[in-house]
Amino acid sequence: MKGNQLKLIFLLGVFASCSSSKTLADTTKPVKNQNTSKPAAPVRKDSIVAVIPPKEEIVKVNLPEIKREFRGAWIASVANINWPSKASLSVDQQKAEAIGMLDMLKENNFNAVIFQVRPSADALYTSNIEPWSYFLTGETGKAPYPNYDPLQFWIEEAHKRGLELHVWLNPYRAHHANGGTPNSLSMVNKLSDMVVRLKNGMYWFDPANPKTQGHVSNVVKDIVQRYDIDAVHFDDYFYPYATYNRGADFPDNASWSAYVSSGGTLSRADWRRDNVNKFVERIYKEIHAEKSYVRFGISPFGIWKPGYPEGVTGSSQYDELYADAKLWLNNGWVDYFSPQLYWTIDAKGQGFEALLNWWQSENTMKRHLWPGLNTVEVKSPDRPTEIKNQIEISRQVLKNDAGEIHWSIAGLTKNANMLPTLKNGPYKEKALVPKTPWLKTAPLQVPTLFVTDNGTAVQTNWSVKNSKDVFQWVLFTQYNGIWETEILTADQLSKEIPKYKDGKTLNTIAVKAIDRLGNESEYLAKKIK
Repeated sequence: MKGNQLKLIFLLGVFASCSSSKTLADTTKPVKNQNTSKPAAPVRKDSIVAVIPPKEEIVKVNLPEIKREFRGAWIASVANINWPSKASLSVDQQKAEAIGMLDMLKENNFNAVIFQVRPSADALYTSNIEPWSYFLTGETGKAPYPNYDPLQFWIEEAHKRGLELHVWLNPYRAHHANGGTPNSLSMVNKLSDMVVRLKNGMYWFDPANPKTQGHVSNVVKDIVQRYDIDAVHFDDYFYPYATYNRGADFPDNASWSAYVSSGGTLSRADWRRDNVNKFVERIYKEIHAEKSYVRFGISPFGIWKPGYPEGVTGSSQYDELYADAKLWLNNGWVDYFSPQLYWTIDAKGQGFEALLNWWQSENTMKRHLWPGLNTVEVKSPDRPTEIKNQIEISRQVLKNDAGEIHWSIAGLTKNANMLPTLKNGPYKEKALVPKTPWLKTAPLQVPTLFVTDNGTAVQTNWSVKNSKDVFQWVLFTQYNGIWETEILTADQLSKEIPKYKDGKTLNTIAVKAIDRLGNESEYLAKKIK
């Protein structure tokens, strides 16, 4: 009998919840037993808790489109350009600098960090393959003390702020001239059979040596396997710039002779390009074999060849760096492509808009094309306005797949007007990164949404079953028929929303989950009565 009574009380409560906002009937009255004509014993008023739902209902709505644009900044560790600012900083000082940079990016509506973790065959992370970086501790191979993992720290702190973390690696540079004298732990000495010395004091891996490709491949796979990164990023240093070897040809006679002796028929220039082409394709495929959602991006020199497009002059990465970046873009061996368009809009021979349009015309596989901007030292009397105008041009050219990367984070802070110009202009609102539809992930489920009305505010909570796949949430609130959107981090699962704001009344609340490729779940919306 007791069980039947409780079931009946529960059903009455559910019926009342669904059909009316009125409270439950007085539970001190007897409840008729279904199996007998005798009245059941009275139920004490304090024996159950009546939960009164808010005045809301699930509804179909037309949500506004979420703004999308990739907004990244390079953070260079080589030569202590950006972080850490000195190799002598304590761990606490390193962390404080990192948090300051990440907070600044979040506050100014950026959504990505391109963090240099391998400036020259070294590591700003725990590695069994390459030594700790000189630029972290002042000595190659010396661990930070107290020991911590800088990359893990950057990933966690970036994700807490809703920022993607892209690991930036230099594939072929083995030692930087500012990195002290190579010691016994340096890869210059450990892998001397695949390293050559350049006339400016730098050391370079020979891109034609199969051991080089295998070693760098292992470094990339190790990072992808062990760290929760969003992308792998290479910059423009393939074969080195001619000035690095004071105009002399790259010293690869040994590997070239071996190629010719084995019956190779390519010219030396084509052979060098072929080495890099095979390597780029290999890295792209290996990254996605490890984790399908980790993207691969390259930031090549901004000019493929002089004359492309017509009127362009300057260095040829095709002939000097042996980097056929056009081929990589044509073949879709990248997920995003960020040519370094470091010139002004009206620069003679290297006009920003002309070059961007040309690269876009070569983007036959419809990959992300997000130009690199020279925010530090673009030659303009009004640098903030120049950068703002370049962003606006990029939006016009790239449309719904807009984005850019700023070289470097120092350019955002050294000019007092740069951040205000961006925050009050093109970066006024937060934005999600554009979707990457050619990479497939499991679809996110529809979130659940709970609201509790306390009269002046609505406490809102949400969740989704496959929560590990959520990178961000978008919360939609509608006041007097006008929608507002807010992009929230993955760990924010609740918010108190005022029922009245600026003389307007809250009508509807909706939520969507966003995965790390920018894909959206279906929404769940509830109307507030």
